[in-house]
Amino acid sequence: MRRIEADIKNEKGPLNRFFSDCVGAGRAGEMLRKTAVDQMEEVQKGCGFRYLRFHGLFAEDMGVYQKDEQGNAVYNWQYVDQAYDAILDSGMKPFVELSFMPHDMASGTQEVFWWKANVTPPIAMDDWYDLVHAFTIHVTERYGEDEVKSWRFEVWNEPNHPAFFSEGLKEYLELYDAAVRGVKDVCEMYLVGGPATAGCAWIPEFLEHCRENKVPVDFVTTHTYGVRGDFDQDGKKILYLMEEKDCIRDSVKAVYDQVKKSAFPDIPIYFTEWSASYSSRDAIHDHYIEASYILYHLKQVEGYVDAMSYWTFTDVFEEVGIGPEPFHGGFGLMNLQSYKKPAYHAYWMLNQLGKTELKQEDSDCYVCKNEDGDIQILWWEYELPKQDACNNEYFKRELPLQSSDKIKICLKNLAMGDYHVSLFQTGYGVHDAYTEYLHRNKTVLTRNEENQIREKTQETPVSENTVSVSDNGIFEMELSMRKYDCFLLLLKKMKS
Repeated sequence: MRRIEADIKNEKGPLNRFFSDCVGAGRAGEMLRKTAVDQMEEVQKGCGFRYLRFHGLFAEDMGVYQKDEQGNAVYNWQYVDQAYDAILDSGMKPFVELSFMPHDMASGTQEVFWWKANVTPPIAMDDWYDLVHAFTIHVTERYGEDEVKSWRFEVWNEPNHPAFFSEGLKEYLELYDAAVRGVKDVCEMYLVGGPATAGCAWIPEFLEHCRENKVPVDFVTTHTYGVRGDFDQDGKKILYLMEEKDCIRDSVKAVYDQVKKSAFPDIPIYFTEWSASYSSRDAIHDHYIEASYILYHLKQVEGYVDAMSYWTFTDVFEEVGIGPEPFHGGFGLMNLQSYKKPAYHAYWMLNQLGKTELKQEDSDCYVCKNEDGDIQILWWEYELPKQDACNNEYFKRELPLQSSDKIKICLKNLAMGDYHVSLFQTGYGVHDAYTEYLHRNKTVLTRNEENQIREKTQETPVSENTVSVSDNGIFEMELSMRKYDCFLLLLKKMKS
């Protein structure tokens, strides 16, 4: 029998909330959509994310840059303001990704995505500097220097991948240097970093360049995913989860070691994209297994990274076009119909944890408390799925599971009195929108049926009761688990 035991007086220290530092979205233009904005507010409220990062700030659909008939730059920040206002109104802050290249500034025509992002360098690097500088001046004037000091400016997205940048490391470093000057010339205290690479690449080279040329760097960014390969622009690749169970930890720790050996050993490390899969058409994103996948890997990388930004919070996401059906393997924590996927519930559970973590021996568990004496216990069971088919076959079907084992919870030194006990769960058939959708066995749902599924994915407990803790201060509970189940147990001290 699995056991989780903790002494309420035996504190580990403040809970490391790196998991809720940042979350991703597709592109800036999508943040002008009502569904995306509504979901952004819902996700921030439920999951507590502090920053939001997206592509395409300078893409054509944002209208930020054109040249007039005389060849002069014309800037337009109207849509940028709407996107950033929405982020700030939600309670989050921008993690500014400076990308992609405005068409009137671009040196070539190479594009990526359904929405045609130009991925070539500027014709003149001075124009790129001017754009970044003008943008930084504008957000400073609109939001104030003190506010923008709390933002983060990241230069480009995955420049090591030919789909996202037509040139190589040398040209990216030139792009980075000009962008850093564009930001820092407005305020030296603004935070800028990179290289925002796919697959943890270029970290030593990037940091050595900054050291040798005395170029400012305030943080390091890169990306990692749990499937092999590098990009799925058409959403048609045959993908499998990596066979190495600890693949995410190994990637994160490798970057951590590289930074520690560099001239900048103490700068923050932000993984500005991560997930089980880099494809926005991978069924694992919708599946109940994704919740335990998230919790398992996040707990493993604690201490090696300052942020793990889940890609993404919403299925309002159009890199390969509009999602063709409610569940199409989209990255989002919520789908287009605003069903909360099991992945959402994983982050929601994390957000319920109190500020102080307690010592305990189970590696797949958190035990925490808050200042009111309430206790939160979050645990899960994850193992590599025994796939007999690729992701888009294996995770596209119903996968019922039997009980795995019993688990016993034992807490010591609780204050005597009555506690309201709430148990939350996500797993097969429980807060499991995709399985609920499969049970409908239809491609077109009525609005009433959509509302029913949406209601079943809300954050409701699977059981509630009241228990009395005697003067011995002991609370015990035993229950059954299944593989990939995630549980959150809340003990709230009732006022006498």
